[in-house]
Amino acid sequence: MASEERTQELLKGLQEAIIEFDEDKTRELAEAAIAEGVDPFLATMDGLAEGMIRVGDLYNKKEYFVSELLLCADALYTGLEVLKPAIAASGRTSEAKGSIVLGVVEGDVHDIGKNLIKMMFEVAGWTVYDLGKDVPLEKFLEEQLRTDSDIVGLSALMTTSMISMPEIVQKLKERNPKVRVMLGGAPITPETVKKFGADGYAKDAGTAVDEAIKLIKMLKAEEKVK
Repeated sequence: MASEERTQELLKGLQEAIIEFDEDKTRELAEAAIAEGVDPFLATMDGLAEGMIRVGDLYNKKEYFVSELLLCADALYTGLEVLKPAIAASGRTSEAKGSIVLGVVEGDVHDIGKNLIKMMFEVAGWTVYDLGKDVPLEKFLEEQLRTDSDIVGLSALMTTSMISMPEIVQKLKERNPKVRVMLGGAPITPETVKKFGADGYAKDAGTAVDEAIKLIKMLKAEEKVK
């Protein structure tokens, strides 16, 4: 079993390997983490995923561009190939896995944040239905009904595109009162969530899965009361 100091060294190394889009180094460190007894879920979330969150920050600061993001994603999936089987073998995944429909609302083509959140859900063992960007209202409704997903995640980076969110939330809940709706994106706040009639929001990719788990637990608790 790796010491705490060694564990942190490996986690930091995985983050840096992702940022440097070094596939060989990512694979090497992921294999070392398993060999030395580091929890593969921890290595994935605090190593690979944290690295991608930092990559997202670099993109937002215009220090990285789409080409760098794609290279970082290649390194990420190289690490996941090593760590995911170990996660499955350990049984160490999210305690309340579910399914989520994700998409960027119509009129908005900024999908970096949505893609990071998608990756976090996949790592945690969720089923993700990704509608992409510039998604019309009806498409969210159709996909939720088709998949019977627990959560629908709406993303918007611009205030001009987020104005369609209240209508999407209303229509989703009219069609299926059980569905829980999460909002995400730079202009979203807890006040926005309340005003738009949604159920929760992810202030960043790192908190998205925890927030979704809370919503599912709340839903199950409400069903028990009924």
